[in-house]
Amino acid sequence: MMNRKLRVGGMLVLCVYFTITALAGQNIRFLKEKHDFGEIHEEGGAVKYAFLFVNTGADPLEIKNVEASCGCTTPDWTDSALMPGDTGFVVAEYDPLNRPGKFEKSLNVSYSAGRSGSASATLYIEGMVSPRASTMEDELPLLLGQIRLKYKALNIGRVTTEKVVTESFKVYNEGDSAVRWLEDKSSLPGHVQVVFDPVVLEPKTLGEIRLTFDPVKKADLGFVSDNIRLYTDEAEDEVKELHVIATISEYFPPRTEEEMKKAPKLSFDKTQHDFGSVNKGVTAITDFKITNNGMEDLEIRSVKPNCGCTVARLKKQTIAPGETVSFEVRFDTSGRQGRQYKTVTVFSNDPSAPSQMISIKADVN
Repeated sequence: MMNRKLRVGGMLVLCVYFTITALAGQNIRFLKEKHDFGEIHEEGGAVKYAFLFVNTGADPLEIKNVEASCGCTTPDWTDSALMPGDTGFVVAEYDPLNRPGKFEKSLNVSYSAGRSGSASATLYIEGMVSPRASTMEDELPLLLGQIRLKYKALNIGRVTTEKVVTESFKVYNEGDSAVRWLEDKSSLPGHVQVVFDPVVLEPKTLGEIRLTFDPVKKADLGFVSDNIRLYTDEAEDEVKELHVIATISEYFPPRTEEEMKKAPKLSFDKTQHDFGSVNKGVTAITDFKITNNGMEDLEIRSVKPNCGCTVARLKKQTIAPGETVSFEVRFDTSGRQGRQYKTVTVFSNDPSAPSQMISIKADVN
């Protein structure tokens, strides 16, 4: 009998000898059909278990294939014909790496036994993978010089124009010497402030960057991104180039039901337009119409396409109650190919729907 040992790079391998339910004339019998590994450790490497079987029939028996229920279980088996009374095995490999928690897997065993023909059986493995302790490299994977961060983008999240927001971001000194943040050299936009705690980060220690973001000073709505530069006293890689990102919405104080009835209300005549087939290089143009169905002036705060290839032009920023205004959208197909989908978001002082989106589509040939 041959025992083929298989291993998938980096994966914990579980070798399982399967117990096959007696089928096809009771010509095969497994000593065990299910195995519980109990608790295993994610970093512990391959765990193995062998299910033995016996050819109880009168003809030679051969395992044709073993198919695992997932790629993390890699089977192996006796690959030669077994005479009556001989024993064999089926082997599976299980890799718990990056698979913490309970697992239940099955393997389908296909075999043939002479005059009895072909048959199959299912075997099972289960267990519980204890997660490995996370490292600083796991938690803060980005390394800039000696400093580790989670991401290059410092995400403030969703904010409103109601108030200034402060968020903290962990940093770690990976090096063997202390690192000083050079606060006076930081290159920041006017609506962003940064505080380092501590200013001197000792080796192998955690600190944080506290970032304060003022949505009103940013004077924009929707998704925004700003480049910033932070400096340390490191001899090399002293500049940390990062991005501050946020999604800004206008804040509307609570209103009574009566006040909401009088508020401006933005409505489109349509929310999407399909240009159909368009030749590359052509600028496709369409018009949308905006109507103010409220009782107060509608103020268009901002119009933001999601692509530089799209331009939106509004004839008026202030729309009186009951008034309708044309809203032109131009799509430059230069450099585009195939099915295209672009959006334009309109921000207004409509408290019930302050941001609304329209879309355009085209097949560029």
